[in-house]
Amino acid sequence: MSKTMGNSNTRQEAAEHTELRRVMGPGLLLLFIVGDILGTGVYALTGKVAAEVGGAVWLPFLCAFTVALLTATSYLELVTKYPRAGGAAAFTHRAFAVHFLTFLITYAVMCSGLTSASSASKAFAANLLSALNADGEHGRVTMTIAIAFMALIALVNLRGVGESVKANVVLTAVELSGLVIVIGVGAWAIVQGDGEFGRVTEFHTASGETAFGAVSAATALAFFAMVGFEDSVNMAEETKNPARTFPRMMLIGLCVTGVIYVLVAIASIALVSPAELSEGDTPLLKVVQAGAPGFPIDLFAWITMFAVSNSALINMLMASRLLYGMSREHVLPAPLGRILPRRRTPWVAVVFTTLLAFLLIGYADLTALGGTTSLLLLCVFTVVNVAVLVLRRDTVEHRHFRAPTALPVIGAVLCAYLATPLSGRSGDDYRVAGWLMLIGIGLWACVWVADRVLRGRGGRREKDDSAPPPAG
Repeated sequence: MSKTMGNSNTRQEAAEHTELRRVMGPGLLLLFIVGDILGTGVYALTGKVAAEVGGAVWLPFLCAFTVALLTATSYLELVTKYPRAGGAAAFTHRAFAVHFLTFLITYAVMCSGLTSASSASKAFAANLLSALNADGEHGRVTMTIAIAFMALIALVNLRGVGESVKANVVLTAVELSGLVIVIGVGAWAIVQGDGEFGRVTEFHTASGETAFGAVSAATALAFFAMVGFEDSVNMAEETKNPARTFPRMMLIGLCVTGVIYVLVAIASIALVSPAELSEGDTPLLKVVQAGAPGFPIDLFAWITMFAVSNSALINMLMASRLLYGMSREHVLPAPLGRILPRRRTPWVAVVFTTLLAFLLIGYADLTALGGTTSLLLLCVFTVVNVAVLVLRRDTVEHRHFRAPTALPVIGAVLCAYLATPLSGRSGDDYRVAGWLMLIGIGLWACVWVADRVLRGRGGRREKDDSAPPPAG
């Protein structure tokens, strides 16, 4: 009997050692979701979308929001049914039990987070130099600032999710303030009769292209601005009462960001013509200049800098938790599941993802990765929408959110369509994604060979419980 109790205590201590601390309530979760969706996309993509459809720039954002909302219902069913870290990869593994597919999903999601964060760190460096009126032409200076910024993100991430989401609260507030300024400036100008509100219904498509084709291509691009809601499921194990909290907060967060995007798009096109809005990478700055010439423009550079900081923080937080969750599912090496004894943060996963981000900042050309990130995530979302239907045969004892069957079916079809060339997506997206996935397949082959060698020597891959027990 004492032996049984001893084994029970050992298992309890191991569980306590490997479980993350639940520190996120509804408010922090809502800010996390809103802050993750908002970011570099809306600050940079409005002009690119206008180049595809003209004055009806708000329509692709609305379509992207609809696709995201459909997919979010699938995520809600899965995260409330299986409230643990891991996200799309864990759901895929449960549904199909194909390690290769699980690895590809994990790799695609991780790449989307790392490339987004690395792009954000470069944007942070460029905006910092612009705000300081410094010379940003020297690549080494920009790279040094970007790497230092990413190192700071890693330190915040290592300190704990509580500190990370508190920093997210501040950054989200700044991020929202910039978009509120754009909406306010647009509303004031329209009321004063300075804007051209009639442009919001005008279509300007390329020669020979239909309005449907233009909206499809623009939606495939605008969807990049809507991604981020899926990252929150990786925080399920650190959320209080996730089965009750997640549905309300995710749906509210998506609706808030969808309304903001549509209002920003309307304000932008009412004040600036589509041709002018599509030039350069600072469309919202042009909107503020057109609607409020006396506004301190340098302030907007600082706001943009904080906005991209939030994107970097949340994406790196997501990537490390994803690797941590997959290590516990025995899909990735066990050391990635090790946590700091006192802080309860996955330190190996944080260090690993940060090193990869350093490499991307220093050596990767990220100019085409915005569309590639959207492409990869749309493929992931297609699989998730199918997985939720497959997992209907797996029942659990606790109550959870259940999406109407039609929603994941429609979501899967729309996500698959936006990921194909039929949507008008650029060929560069497929070329970059192809190279990334080839690298991923190479990594999978290395893991597979190593696993077979280990098994041949009589070893086995198992959950890592080698770290010391937590203090106190």
